[in-house]
Amino acid sequence: MLTKLAALLFGGLLLLLVQPILTQSTPDYTCSPTKPWTGICGMGPTFCAPGNCTSECNAKSECDPGWGPEWSQATNCPLNVCCSKFGFCGTSAEFCDGKTVSSPECPGGKSADQRTIGYYEGWNLGRSCGLNPTTFHIDDMGPDTAALYDRVSALKTRDPDLKVWIAVGGWAMNDPGPYRTTFSDLAKSTTAQDAFFESLITFMRKHNFDGVDLDWEYPVADDRGGLPEDFDNFVTLVRRLRERLNRTGRDYGITLTLPASYWYLRGFNLQNLEPWIDWFNVMTYDIHGTWDSTVKAIGPYAFAHTNMTEIQQALELLWRNNINPGRVVLGLGFYGRSFTMKSPDCMHSGCEFTDGARGGECTGTPGVLSASEINTIIANGATVTTDEEAGVKIVTWDSNQWVSYDDAATLKIKLDYANLRCLGGTMVWAIDLDDGTLINALGSDLSRPKNELTKPPPSIPDFETEWDEL
Repeated sequence: MLTKLAALLFGGLLLLLVQPILTQSTPDYTCSPTKPWTGICGMGPTFCAPGNCTSECNAKSECDPGWGPEWSQATNCPLNVCCSKFGFCGTSAEFCDGKTVSSPECPGGKSADQRTIGYYEGWNLGRSCGLNPTTFHIDDMGPDTAALYDRVSALKTRDPDLKVWIAVGGWAMNDPGPYRTTFSDLAKSTTAQDAFFESLITFMRKHNFDGVDLDWEYPVADDRGGLPEDFDNFVTLVRRLRERLNRTGRDYGITLTLPASYWYLRGFNLQNLEPWIDWFNVMTYDIHGTWDSTVKAIGPYAFAHTNMTEIQQALELLWRNNINPGRVVLGLGFYGRSFTMKSPDCMHSGCEFTDGARGGECTGTPGVLSASEINTIIANGATVTTDEEAGVKIVTWDSNQWVSYDDAATLKIKLDYANLRCLGGTMVWAIDLDDGTLINALGSDLSRPKNELTKPPPSIPDFETEWDEL
């Protein structure tokens, strides 16, 4: 059979397709760099056994469709995705031979209504419409920020159901720089872990926090400073953290942030991480953005960053690994990914872009707009359309500016989907990007009552002196 390998990237989910064609080209997987056998290339003994190649061949397939370990890098695919008969991993029909994933269903359920999480971006203090910037560490960022921690925690006296957690990590932490390998270094050293645990517990006690969200972006991924041993070391880190927090006598929580893409999610040992955490926060946003222009399989074409099709694909990766849906929280974006389009005659999803759209007045970053900035653009006469298939809204203005975002109607679509799939809640990135419109819309769709903080705030207690040393 004459074959060609083609790659498609849907929302970061790498799908390798094998298609029949006639070719004399030399794709990535070849037996010889200049003269592949009979003009084609492939994996396994048919192509790579002695006598079948014009030169010695050491290429191995991604997974083993039955050839044996001599011809394959691994027996199975990461995350239990399908291994095609050609030795490649994927989730589409071409890989799975008609097999489908069984998704959990709770018709009429309201499980996701019971937990709503709002992230607050600490660095937004430096926006031109806000205060002063810095980064999160397991330490006070300064006297002003430390006071804000305590003021937020004090709200729990006015709402007993409120929990306040600290998030550690984030995308920028694994950017090139001094912190790039911090998570890997921490995960492989029990000595470093012990020091981190004591610092974390002291920090949470001081500010009356209820738990910690570990946002490692991403273990194992070499383009993010990861190492192969991160896969198992992260389990050790989380297990030991749970054991240490349990010894405090307080009900501290642990959550992990997960990507929506197969490419990065495969670095997480999901089944062995789950027993030690309260839930997974899945980042089902940022599925598309200006970075697509450097991905050959996608290219510079505008797509919604919170589209329902790829959200479903992301969750199916969890169901393949028997993750309890009650321990899965669906991410919602209170912002939009925006583009400057190449032609005013092509302003819909799938049209070509040249760059990110102009930065907003407050966020100031090309390619992203907060919900409040989008509302201002709409109020000034922008055109709003609905992408029914993706379950998002599209706003266009100034002949070449484009942004996808969620409003009250499309947030309800996602909340209804989270309830249908029996999920344990929703989380918002990020509440400081909203002007109150979206959080009120989301709250109105929940089956639980909205809390009103109408009482005057109490004086902030000295939490650090209230508890015994642990």
